Amino acid sequence: MQTFALTGAAGYVAPRHMKAILDTGNSLVAVLDPHDTLGVIDRYFPDAECFSSEQLFHQFIQQVGIDYLSVCSPNHIHFQHILMGMQSGAHVICEKPLVINPAQLEQLQELEQVHHRHIKTILQLRLLPAVQAIRNALANDSTQHVVDVQYITSRGKWYHHSWKGQDQLSGGLVTNIGIHLFDLLIWLFGAVEDVKVHHRNESSVQGELRLERAQVSWKLSIGATDLPTSAIKLGASTFRAIRIDGQECKLDDGLEGLHTQCYREILAGNGPGITETAPSIFLCHKILHI
Repeated sequence: MQTFALTGAAGYVAPRHMKAILDTGNSLVAVLDPHDTLGVIDRYFPDAECFSSEQLFHQFIQQVGIDYLSVCSPNHIHFQHILMGMQSGAHVICEKPLVINPAQLEQLQELEQVHHRHIKTILQLRLLPAVQAIRNALANDSTQHVVDVQYITSRGKWYHHSWKGQDQLSGGLVTNIGIHLFDLLIWLFGAVEDVKVHHRNESSVQGELRLERAQVSWKLSIGATDLPTSAIKLGASTFRAIRIDGQECKLDDGLEGLHTQCYREILAGNGPGITETAPSIFLCHKILHI
């Protein structure tokens, strides 16, 4: 059994990590969060120690020794929490995006080498059965494809008032939410050759990409008015779909349990690391600054 600690325990995504730790037969011994609304822990690891002080948390995990640190904190502090994990002798599993500044990727690689520990990230949409089927169908395929992607996930006004709505803290909409989209596109169709942005406001951004094996039109939005009529009729708050040469594949089905699957992959020595996630981080940073 592996021992885990976790940062950002009160956040939206932390329960998925807690469940993944439990489902893989491991133990969560400590959590860090400046907020005290941590009742969700009772569902998974009620005996976990809770800290609001980063210094005390760091001291604790160094003293007890942990195998893994799961980083679920806001994007702009991912790097410092990854560093904390490395300094504590732990491997790190970090929520997307690994970092928002691509200049820090080289520093992360140096940390791995110095501390002889691995840094992995969560890109769960790669494991969707529909995406796996596309990946297999495209294997050894050098054809140029025409691709259209819509990634719409409705968010309320709170989003713009939180750290997620601030570019310097989240990396902007293109990084905080779009990292999934751009990682999939690069993973499926190869390296970025050109990028254009046609529209941008605080709730949506759209443009074009030229990849090695695809010409892509893409749209990201957190606006409910951008949801297609078909999704609204079903009462859905998200619509995520990729159309390849006219064939549409929805990305909203099969999401349950993907974090646990990611953890199983990582614990088995697999899963995306720094090198695998770097291209999408560079692309998001470029789009943000066009």
